Amino acid sequence: MTLVELLRARPIVQAPMAGGASTPELVAAVSGAGGLGFLAAGYLSPAALAERVRAVREAGVTAFGVNVFVPQPTTSPDAAASYRPLLQGEAERYGTPPGAPVHDDDAWAAKIDLLTEAAVPVVSFTFGCPDDDVLDRLRAAGSATVVTVTTVAEAGEAVARGADGVCAQGVEAGGHRAAFDPALSADRPLRELLPDVVAAVDVPVIATGGIMDGADVARVLSSGAAAAQLGTAFLRCPESGAHPAHKAALADPAFTETTLTRAFTGRPARGLVNRFVAEHPEAPHAYPEVHHMTRPLRAAAASAGDPHGMALWAGTGFRRATDAPAAEVVARLRREAAGAGARV
Repeated sequence: MTLVELLRARPIVQAPMAGGASTPELVAAVSGAGGLGFLAAGYLSPAALAERVRAVREAGVTAFGVNVFVPQPTTSPDAAASYRPLLQGEAERYGTPPGAPVHDDDAWAAKIDLLTEAAVPVVSFTFGCPDDDVLDRLRAAGSATVVTVTTVAEAGEAVARGADGVCAQGVEAGGHRAAFDPALSADRPLRELLPDVVAAVDVPVIATGGIMDGADVARVLSSGAAAAQLGTAFLRCPESGAHPAHKAALADPAFTETTLTRAFTGRPARGLVNRFVAEHPEAPHAYPEVHHMTRPLRAAAASAGDPHGMALWAGTGFRRATDAPAAEVVARLRREAAGAGARV
């Protein structure tokens, strides 16, 4: 089945959410309800990723995807090192030192080898566009490829290298910005970005960013998107692997807004404004070094159930997320979108 055919049959896509939210159970529930579920390879070991792919297939799922982080250029060691003293208060608060500012490629080559062998239906990429030989290998293995983009130029580059589709990410999206160069990120709202990307490329465009209900789905489909991708809408579902404190914060009236921050990872990402975000506006552009530095601090905060030390990724529409089962969320989205005139 081509990507066009797959998205026509499954125009509601569950976004890949690295860090634990995108469990095999969530992927199976979404795909079983007629959507397209995605695993997130980011931060997983190749062995753990292989186990999750196996679990999805053992659940009887045949239509799903896997998202991979594209390796980032090495940043100046001084940039990350300058942030470490600013984390001392967090270290004292949680009784654990910051991690080392390690630069790694998240086991990129091993994950591409694994996915080439696994031949999952769709492989998507974030933080850049792979070389054309990687896209060619995956296509030869039977996988459609999608590159997440934030500008028309990025979309054009992805298509020129051979991507089968692109995912246009508006600034409203929760989690990391997908910009190829985060220091030059163009943070356009989806309503502006989507039609420009659709007009610029001749491949299917998946729309993501702030989509929370069926009316939102219908709106992006009417603007030329082949599918609508939602992440925050699934975060509170029982099948989601998001931390209980994260799920609770999404419904807690004490959390009122989201913002883009580099405080947790050194790369711009949208999350709820909490104490950590407010106290660390000076985080450098240094990914994944900052991610590794704050990881033990975030883990300690999560163990303590303290949402103010955690990365509470969320899109701008977070208040509309519900704790309904994922299959019910998909059914509601389809019902509402159909009511708004979309063919879903």
